[in-house]
Amino acid sequence: MYALVDGNNFYVSCERVFRPSLRGRPVVVLSNNDGCAIARSNEAKALGIAMAEPWHLIRARLPDAGVVALSANFTLYGDMSDRMMAIAARLGPGQEVYSIDECFVDLAGLGGDLVAAGHRLRARMEQWIGIPCGIGIAGTKTLAKLANHVAKEADRRPGDPFPPEFARVFDLQALPASDRDAVLGTLPVGDVWGIGRRLSAQLQADGVATVLDLARMDPAVARRRWSVVVERTVRELQGQPCIALDDAPGPRREVSCTRAFGDPVTSLPPLVEAVSEYATRAAFKLREDGSHAAQVLTFVHTNPFRKWERQYARSATVPLRRPTSDTTPIVQAALRGLQQVFRPGYRYHKAGVILLDLQPATAGQGELALEDEAAPRQGLLAAAMDRINDRYGRGTVHPASTGVGGSGRSWTMKQEWLTPQYTTNWAHLPTARA
Repeated sequence: MYALVDGNNFYVSCERVFRPSLRGRPVVVLSNNDGCAIARSNEAKALGIAMAEPWHLIRARLPDAGVVALSANFTLYGDMSDRMMAIAARLGPGQEVYSIDECFVDLAGLGGDLVAAGHRLRARMEQWIGIPCGIGIAGTKTLAKLANHVAKEADRRPGDPFPPEFARVFDLQALPASDRDAVLGTLPVGDVWGIGRRLSAQLQADGVATVLDLARMDPAVARRRWSVVVERTVRELQGQPCIALDDAPGPRREVSCTRAFGDPVTSLPPLVEAVSEYATRAAFKLREDGSHAAQVLTFVHTNPFRKWERQYARSATVPLRRPTSDTTPIVQAALRGLQQVFRPGYRYHKAGVILLDLQPATAGQGELALEDEAAPRQGLLAAAMDRINDRYGRGTVHPASTGVGGSGRSWTMKQEWLTPQYTTNWAHLPTARA
């Protein structure tokens, strides 16, 4: 048995914890550079605001709807996610954090009323951190995702099409077989975890319109006509667990830091600052993972949506002398790559640094490391920078090539409506007034 615990409209819910005045109002959280909606409150959804709809179109279409736009505050969302996952882990003996706002919990061996346990967890989460959530319970992970979807829909629109008793916490497994089929027959096949838009269209063209249709398919036919992945999905819908709980995800194959610029960049110096900043952040992520990188890829490109401008995109990969997670050699390699790809005369829209050929930090540290006398000093320097930045804030100490900061950095993202980092920055702590 599995439970899927999912924070409702998570980014918006995080903002509402510290700004209660936003409750009941249409709120959207915007992507990098305040581009398009990546999270919407229920009130915003009711206005017809679509996921990924550009903000300038929303503003033009709904000038008098009172829509509140906020810049994405990923530092806040990440910290609130950690708190949410710590609470959700109390539901069962095993947990897989699937995304920033979702986790699977293993309920194997647990007795009693699982729906009541889910409601207790949900109440605890709202009381402790103020995040509302939906919980779906079922015998496989794919069915648990569907149960979670039903719980949210029943909460958002009671009685249409699901009864209010399915709201917030829903145990699909506890239903009689006929009632379970009725629920699956109500859901379009595109609601199934892993069935994308293109595959959904193919299935519908073949007469598979609902989740129940897919669940009744012969797994061998699913594999022959589509793929082993679809076969596995069909078996999961039939109640046969095929996707195990991944409570210890494997190491990442690459680490990246990429950003679109707030304004187009046309000269090399600001690109040097941006690439140095991205390489510094990527190196920090690498140290957090306990990994070393052997190659550094740097890329730049213009805005492909501005067809009337000259287009250019190029990348370069620079090998490191030895695998490392130290900031200095990684930044140096990234800048060598930038020198290779930069061409004057273009309006650059985005740049990024990707660390490749990753390996555990303990691997390959034998003879080559002993030959490099600077390696121990670089490691101590990186560790000292991390401690200072952890205590005084990210970017307190940084490579000189990232620049001195300030409003003159045209490449920094636009975040016109960024809220404070309430839970991670002493200067941003909220003030309680009597």
